[in-house]
Amino acid sequence: MSDEERRAGYQRLYTGFVVLVGLSAGLMALSGGATLAQAALVTGVGLALGGALIWWLLWTA
Repeated sequence: MSDEERRAGYQRLYTGFVVLVGLSAGLMALSGGATLAQAALVTGVGLALGGALIWWLLWTA
């Protein structure tokens, strides 16, 4: 496996993790009775927090 393929694989993994965190937050908001606007806001915040978590994990590694 080349370095470029490895980087692309890691990028997909990181992106998937961030999306998973964001969508999970949005779905939890919807299951708690939030409106669609509130769920969208929570999803955005979840995406930001997921990105921050990935950044922190990479920074500490």
